[in-house]
Order: sequence, then C-alpha cells, then structure tokens
Amino acid sequence: MNTDNRDRKILVSACLYGECTRYDGKCKPINDDLFEIWKKSGVLIPVCPEVLGGLSTPRPPSEIRGDMVINSEGKDVTENYIQGARLALETAQKNNVLFAIFKDNSPACGSTHIYDGSFRNRKISGEGICTKLLSENGIVVLTENDIEKAKLLFNEN
Repeated sequence: MNTDNRDRKILVSACLYGECTRYDGKCKPINDDLFEIWKKSGVLIPVCPEVLGGLSTPRPPSEIRGDMVINSEGKDVTENYIQGARLALETAQKNNVLFAIFKDNSPACGSTHIYDGSFRNRKISGEGICTKLLSENGIVVLTENDIEKAKLLFNEN
C-alpha cells in the first residue's frame, strides 16, 4: 500500500482531521492508524466549509430547513454555506482529490444524515450543502464511519 504518494489526496472535514472548527469549538478526530499515516504524509487536505464561508468558531448550530440553512438564533446562513461549499470544491479540484471523508450529520458535510431543521436533535436522511456540491461534481463523499471503505478506495486509485 502506497500511503506516501503526494499525488493522491483525500479531502477531509477539518474537525475529523483534528482542528477545532465545529460549531461548538470542538473537534472529532478520527482515531485510526492509517488515517494518522495519511495525515503525517500530507495525503489529507482538511477543509471546514463553514469556516471557509466566513462563519466563526464557535458559532450557533445550524440546520437545513428546506432550501435554507438557519442557525439556532433564526439567522439565515445559507450564503455562508454555499460560499464555503464552493471554496471546498475548488480546493478538491485543485488538488485532484480521490474522494472526501466528511463529518456526517453536519449541515455542510453530512452525506447520509442531517438534522431535520427543528433543532430538536432529530436526524433525517440527507446531504449537507458541501457534500451535495461535491457529489454533483463527481466527488464521492464518505463519512467518518467509512474508514475501511476509504482504505479500499485509496488503494484502488
């Protein structure tokens, strides 16, 4: 397995990479030996679409409600999410990433589930704003629970 090939890149949620960029100012680093090797060898490219879109850390939590992203204070932050998604896509394209590993449930990065927009801790099937844009542009997005699948995808390419 070649884990030191600088031409092979994986886009990853900054919070999974270990940067404290989540809405609550925390991180959710992936604890996996190969992930650490990828990290140390420069294979991983961390992005936080929310921060790229101009939102602070910490920040009020946000959820998707219809075609909008609303924070818990009732503010429409859709444009921040769209801008961050565009910048994350640009980063992915410039670096010719193989795929992405994103934090599920996030209104930006969720790929199987997101919160339902009620701020009542209810999840529904759905994609975050950034994941949707990446997928529409041919980039496969995995969750933090798909590390074994990521290993296989990395080795296939």
